[in-house]
Amino acid sequence: MKILTVLGARPQFVKASALSRQLARTPGMAEVIVHTGQHHDPEMSDIFFSELDIAPPRHHLGISGLPHGAMTGRMLEAVERVLQAEQPDLVLVYGDTNSTLAAALAAVKLHVPVAHVEAGLRSFNRRMPEEINRILTDHVSALLFCPTETACRNLAQEGISAGVHMVGDVMYDATLAAIARARERSTILRDLGLAPRAYAVATLHRAENTDDRGRLARVTAWLEGQAEATTVVLPLHPRTRRKMEEYGLAWQRVRTIPPVGYLDMAALLHGASAVFTDSGGLQKEAYFHRVPCVTLRDETEWVETIDAGWNRLWSAAEYRPRRDIADYGTGNAAERIVEVLLRSPGQRQAEAR
Repeated sequence: MKILTVLGARPQFVKASALSRQLARTPGMAEVIVHTGQHHDPEMSDIFFSELDIAPPRHHLGISGLPHGAMTGRMLEAVERVLQAEQPDLVLVYGDTNSTLAAALAAVKLHVPVAHVEAGLRSFNRRMPEEINRILTDHVSALLFCPTETACRNLAQEGISAGVHMVGDVMYDATLAAIARARERSTILRDLGLAPRAYAVATLHRAENTDDRGRLARVTAWLEGQAEATTVVLPLHPRTRRKMEEYGLAWQRVRTIPPVGYLDMAALLHGASAVFTDSGGLQKEAYFHRVPCVTLRDETEWVETIDAGWNRLWSAAEYRPRRDIADYGTGNAAERIVEVLLRSPGQRQAEAR
């Protein structure tokens, strides 16, 4: 069974690391990786392949730095050419980026089944490009791998029931592996002079925060306020850096550093006292490391983290009572996904060749 996996952004590389390892050890499975180039900075992209032992992409499309429509359109065109050349049995996509949507549309138009990892998530804010990407990808996918029961219910409410599988969260698989590796390889706490539990980690990159000066100014002021009480370390996303310069904004107390690799970020998270982020993936990773999180948005697709008291929106004053989240599984989501793939239409198509 030939699987074409399309990746473009940091969280997708991380999730793919767990599933790609499982595919590699499964007889009869062959994976071809395509990198759209959406995250093109080497510190946001190439380092993840080497650190996480992901096979290098066979195809690198080099598409980045464009408005949403232009980026998605060029990706769709380029992925279509790859599909015609590779003739896969199934296309595998992750999450909610422009790369996700472009690959899903290109595949379904060529009648190649689509499998969506992290299906069913909803923030119910259609002003977010990611929400549109999620919804459209789910509605063209043949296999929908949900990380939570809430995600399954969201799909059912939209009339999607066929091909839906509750498998847990592949990010948890990846985090368990990363914690051990980070202990062995990462020196970032020592390099930055940080003591465990004596600092907070922040990230800021979502378009809803960076592309509006007033919004970015408010988030910046909030983070600066947190930095009065504790050291706040912010690996600065290239987009955020450019927008800060464009708007004439600057950091005074927050300690900014260049983007970091996954193992260094895992080490930072594991030693932090708090996480402040607008990233969907980092909200969960904070929980996996059992570090309380504040989400710098007005809603979140990871409602379980709010309900379980490990996360709160920055507009909320207090956390809810804290408990564990059973839905994310035990670190075997990748194994469960492969079990489904072995029974999938793509596998039957491969056997028929």
